[in-house]
Amino acid sequence: MKELKVRFGRLVGAHRRRLGWTQEELAAHANMSVDMVSRIEAGSTGVRFGTIDKLAEAMKIDPAELFSPSIPGTALERQRLTMITSRLAKLSDKDLEWVENVLEAVLRSR
Repeated sequence: MKELKVRFGRLVGAHRRRLGWTQEELAAHANMSVDMVSRIEAGSTGVRFGTIDKLAEAMKIDPAELFSPSIPGTALERQRLTMITSRLAKLSDKDLEWVENVLEAVLRSR
């Protein structure tokens, strides 16, 4: 459990720094104490879903991004990627193969 807390805290810190915010600024945006933000980033405390939601909302990210090391550059990219991923998840393996081939052809021409 400690490892998960540390990994979560590192991702919170990475998203905060990507925004150019201090811990004080994140605390203000998320309506929580600076001490709490500091303990979360240090991995010394666990968080509840409500806190995860407050942090994600403050940083304008999907809460799932606090559990993934993939940190896209802008909220617009995140929304598009989430939409595309959701649509792709519904496809059959055969259709996914077709999409992969199309994607490779498009990217090859760039």
